[in-house]
Amino acid sequence: PRRAQTRLRLRTPACSCMTVKRGASRCLALEFNFMSDEFLESLFEPFTRARTSTVSEIQGTGLGMAITKSLVDMMGGSIAVHSTEGKGSEFAVDLQFEVCESSAETMAPDETSFDFAGKRILLAEDNELNQQIAVAILEEVGFDVDSAINGLEAVDMLQTAPAGYYDVVLMDIQMPVMDGYEATRRIRALDDKGKAAIPIIAVTANAFDIDRENVYDTGMNAHLPKPYEIPKMMATLASILNE
Repeated sequence: PRRAQTRLRLRTPACSCMTVKRGASRCLALEFNFMSDEFLESLFEPFTRARTSTVSEIQGTGLGMAITKSLVDMMGGSIAVHSTEGKGSEFAVDLQFEVCESSAETMAPDETSFDFAGKRILLAEDNELNQQIAVAILEEVGFDVDSAINGLEAVDMLQTAPAGYYDVVLMDIQMPVMDGYEATRRIRALDDKGKAAIPIIAVTANAFDIDRENVYDTGMNAHLPKPYEIPKMMATLASILNE
């Protein structure tokens, strides 16, 4: 199919706070006039925030732009920024999309769309950036998401939750305190047979055959690679939940 390139530009003036009529003034875009050339070099790195008196008064983790870049990268695109300190910034996102050849194709239902509304997933992921990316992806398709920062916390959350509360577990393998393999073994050994049988999907950057064998030998139901491949993630979740 033919492909077309789309460029999205977001311009932010030196002061870009605007009032939202909901009882208070909300800042929809921060004052990007603080972005110096030095800061731009690390703009897309996790936990990066400009050091100014304005920013120090605003709560934040410094993960927003890192997550944005990760999502754009997953879509095969690119993001760039041009900024003049004290004047404003311009963000450019380049993405490529397939071009519909006919109006009939345009009106056809999207067979690749997913709706997991009403499903709850337990996400075990120790990396904060990866966790926030995964939550954003999963919530976008309707999941309710609870997060654990290690395998032990995931086991405790599943064990103390009501029966049937979680529909599936997305389990990172390499985590502190307790890794995904041991967490899966403990889940499979739970006295509550319903909880013990919950579908568990491994998520790991290790993609060798031996790694896949370890995943299935431990009792997990499926294997997903890192970084996240959204179509494969959605298809795997749909397959597991429809069994």
